[in-house]
Amino acid sequence: MEDAYREIVRRYERPLFSLVVRMVNDPAVAEELAQEAFLKAFRHLDTYDPERKLSSWLFKIAHNTTLDHLRRHRVDTVSLDPSNGEDEGPGLGDRLADESTRSPQDEAERTDLAQALEAAIRGLRPEYREVVVLRFQEGMAYQEIADITGLPLGTVKTHLHRARKELARRLTEGGWAT
Repeated sequence: MEDAYREIVRRYERPLFSLVVRMVNDPAVAEELAQEAFLKAFRHLDTYDPERKLSSWLFKIAHNTTLDHLRRHRVDTVSLDPSNGEDEGPGLGDRLADESTRSPQDEAERTDLAQALEAAIRGLRPEYREVVVLRFQEGMAYQEIADITGLPLGTVKTHLHRARKELARRLTEGGWAT
């Protein structure tokens, strides 16, 4: 049993930490919360439903643990004013993911864009940050995100839409025309 639990931690520690750190914006706190989530999972293994994906169950525990922390500590959030109605358009993800650009200038621009995007993500409301990380970093489907967060599917889609618009607005204001 101990070996199995060790393997679960090894396999999921990075994705869980990544989700939590993006929600709380503090690596030390995120590390504690991720450890707390694993402890909760271990203590409540009897509640795991083998019909569901283990990763979804673990992310749900980490999500709830982090939300409890955020409620207790009332983390400052950034208000999302209505955007100017322009969507970010295609190409932003392609610009970040394009590995074929090898010139130093292209690499520097890619690094700068990645840093700007990371800063823009940090500025999102925690609930928007979470769905963005689960969708685009962890590659989860909308329904999986809904299961983890406990939000209705429509709310997940709305949060993602609003988050993308806010990210586009922030990046455009930062000089990153899409």
